[in-house]
Amino acid sequence: MTDLDLVRERLREFAEREAAGVSPLYEHLASRAADDPDVAALLTAAPREFAYPELLLAAVHRVVQAEPFHRLSDYYPSLGGTHGVDSGTWPLVREFVLERADRVRALVAARSTQTNEVRRAAQLFPAVAAAAKRAGGKIGLLEVGASAGLLLGLDRYSYRYQTQAAGQLVAGPAKAALGLHCALELAPGAELPKLPKKVDVGARVALDRMPADLTDEDSYAWLEACVWADQPERLRLFGVAATVQRKDPPVFVEGDAVDDLGAAAELVPADLPLVVITSSVLPYLPGPRQAEFVAALAALAAGRPLWWVSNEVYGDALEHVLPGRDDLVPGPGEQRAGVLGLTTWEGGEARATALARTAVHGQRLTWLV
Repeated sequence: MTDLDLVRERLREFAEREAAGVSPLYEHLASRAADDPDVAALLTAAPREFAYPELLLAAVHRVVQAEPFHRLSDYYPSLGGTHGVDSGTWPLVREFVLERADRVRALVAARSTQTNEVRRAAQLFPAVAAAAKRAGGKIGLLEVGASAGLLLGLDRYSYRYQTQAAGQLVAGPAKAALGLHCALELAPGAELPKLPKKVDVGARVALDRMPADLTDEDSYAWLEACVWADQPERLRLFGVAATVQRKDPPVFVEGDAVDDLGAAAELVPADLPLVVITSSVLPYLPGPRQAEFVAALAALAAGRPLWWVSNEVYGDALEHVLPGRDDLVPGPGEQRAGVLGLTTWEGGEARATALARTAVHGQRLTWLV
């Protein structure tokens, strides 16, 4: 398969399985780009492991940001646009993008997708709280693929989980600057998780190949561009979380998820049980590297108490430590979904639990246990 064939396939799959029913604008743009080799070819400027539709869409968003008075901004709610998708959307986008092809291609080649979806903290919180309870006290957090590290502030946010059985469940500190909402459904036979008011975090370390500096204007603009343009509420939440993070940022480590994992872990004091977080990161590691990442976690767990909280597609993460769970694999035509997993190692053996199914952008949990 050529690079162009690959990105066109990814664009089509993204439109059908991720954006459909969630983002009318991005569903439209991705599906049209999949059928337009001139536009799709811009994405081949990125290495294959990073050449995903979100990167192209973010690059286009960034270029539109730089020209806020162009009439294309009418279709971008993030820039105040109020026009819905219509017959004129794609011709205008195509013309705009191809006229600025060099700028779009340069962004695709130099950047990576850095979606700081802070709503995923609501999905991670129950699993991190469970790990902290098992640890019996204060924990150290290490997020791999952290970008700006906003998920590392999950103990500082408040949460409201809407349930059918028990109404609204409240967790986290009551006077938090950022409040997150999440639908919490129960699978047959499952019980509602116990959600504490407080998780005691003693250290925060962020590992990323290209850490995002929230104090840099250009970096901040890129992170905004990575938010889907027709979901302005996500943009608002990003801004609030960024403000919270600036007051007490984590320690950032620039490095590889596998090769530099041990060095990043060393920055968490040895007396703190380590909780490693990954959220929609492992798709960017080729299959063999995913297995190597899990092996690196196991090696760390041999020397200190460690839990891995993963919010990933089953085949990218939890399948490596909890094989044979075909029920966690999305069926044909279903939207891509994640699985919230909690894994620790005892005597070198992985002990993993699939806690919940998760929606891609943090809006829903389906509890399984």
